[in-house]
Parts: sequence; C-alpha cells; structure tokens
Amino acid sequence: MQQTTNTILMVRPVNFRMNEETAVNNYYQQELSGIVPASINAKAQEEFDVFVQKLEAVGVEVVVVEDRKEPDTPDAIFSNNWISFHENGDVAIYPMFAENRRLERREDVLEVLEEKGFAIENVIDYSEAEEEAVFLEGTGSMVLDRQHRKAYCALSPRTDEELFIEFCEDFEYTPVIFTANQTAEGKRVPIYHTNVMMCVAETFAVVCLDAIDDKKEKKNLVKHLKSDGKEIVAISETQVSQFAGNMLQVTGLDDESYVVMSSSAFHSLKTNQIEVLKKHSKILHTPLKTIETYGGGSARCMMTEVFLPKTH
Repeated sequence: MQQTTNTILMVRPVNFRMNEETAVNNYYQQELSGIVPASINAKAQEEFDVFVQKLEAVGVEVVVVEDRKEPDTPDAIFSNNWISFHENGDVAIYPMFAENRRLERREDVLEVLEEKGFAIENVIDYSEAEEEAVFLEGTGSMVLDRQHRKAYCALSPRTDEELFIEFCEDFEYTPVIFTANQTAEGKRVPIYHTNVMMCVAETFAVVCLDAIDDKKEKKNLVKHLKSDGKEIVAISETQVSQFAGNMLQVTGLDDESYVVMSSSAFHSLKTNQIEVLKKHSKILHTPLKTIETYGGGSARCMMTEVFLPKTH
C-alpha cells in the first residue's frame, strides 16, 4: 500500500468567497470588510494557478476540474471533503455539514478520471446520512494512514463517530478516535477538521498534541504513530492557526517525496521542525493567503489524492 500518490485532483474556483454556512464552526475563516467578492475570487484563482504550477514543476500530475458558475459553491476548491479515491478502485462520497457544500458533488469528476485512464470499481455513497444530520467530510474529517490501515479522526459537528466507524469497516481501517480542541472566544471548542491539526506521511506525522485535552486519547494517538515508526513533529495551537497542520505528502518525479503546505504554514515552523521534515521529505510551499483567510482551509484541503488503479 502506498501512503503517497503522484496524482492530485483539484477544483479551480469560480465563486470563491467566505462561506457563511461553514463559518458557524470553522473559526479560521475571517470576513474582511470592503473587499469585492469578484476580487477575492480573482486572487483565489491566482493562488490556485501558482499552486498547480508548483506541483507540476516537481512532477506531480494535477487533474484540474473547473468549478461551475451554477450552482453557487463558494467552497468547491476544498474538494477533498466530498470525495476520496482508493487503491482498489473504490470511491467514497461523503455527507457534508453545510447545505451549499452538498452541491459540490459532481458525477462528471468521475468521468474526467476515467477518461484519464483510471479505473473506478465501486462508488460507496454515504451522503444520505445528511438526512439524519450526520456528517463525515472525507479526508478533512479523517486522516488516513493507508500503509498501516489506520484512520485518525477528531470528532466534531462535521465528523460523526458512528459513520466514521462504518467507513473504517467498509474500507478496512482501524479507527483512532479523539477530540481536538482550539480556544475560540475564550472557550475550548472542537477543531472542525482533523486535517487542520494533523498530517500523516510515510515516515513522520505532524500533529498538534496540545489540542487533545484528554490525556488518554493523546497517549493512544502517540502510541499508534510511534508503533508505526512515525517521527512526530509536534506543532503548537498558534501554528495550527497558521495552517501548519494542513500538510500533505505527495510523490513527484523519480519517486521524490514532497511535503506540501502553504507559505504561512511554512513560515510558522521553527528551524528544528523544518530540519526534521527535511530529513524525511523535500518541502514545497505556496502562498494561499486569500484562500486561507476567507475559506478557513489551506493546501491539504485543496488536494484530493487519486489512488485509483490505471486501466492502461
């Protein structure tokens, strides 16, 4: 089993702006007054295009799908929340918390991948759970260790425990469950997505242990990572707010691995943390200020990994 892939699906935004429906529990989003939505979208497109160029420059295959004007999907750029692709040809479709994010799910994305020679065997669709107000937002809600078949999951209003366990049974992962909190408005509140505070790569893991208030849960998480030989890079809650947890390791040319993050994430890291990462992987960072400010998500959220087998 591969932990990293050379192929990434990304959705280029057309209506990017702050999504009022997700802001209720994503405390990283900010509304800056007096800025025209069209200019926000133009800046987001610019950041997106630079990001794609940087990935392609190191040999990552990026499948870019253009978002549509209708229906209105301000968060379509974060495609990893509604779909995931697996090495046996399975595709999972997920239930989304925000009603306007449910419109991001598109059949034609599967067709695009099939045209590029990827094989899709089964589609497992969990989206009906939305009717029961039950959510599991893809590889935002879960961080997968595909090699060791473990799924790490911080519970939140967007991540339901029972549905997560059902996913783990269907896809044969061992669940590792905990609660990760942040301080917002003077209270400890759940971090909306696991991938904001944690990244699991081949030989290392970046994680904000300070976010896990329960000592047993923290100890259990560390035990799992260490038993699988991962070197742990512990980041602070301040670094999480700079999106330092929102990283993804990918494979470039000649099987060279890159840990991908935003420039704000990179600049929040301490020298010793950068040294540890460089021991394991090259670092690729790109400016995503507009996307982070209005979207409350960063580099990892924009990259949907394609692990599907090739037909030819």
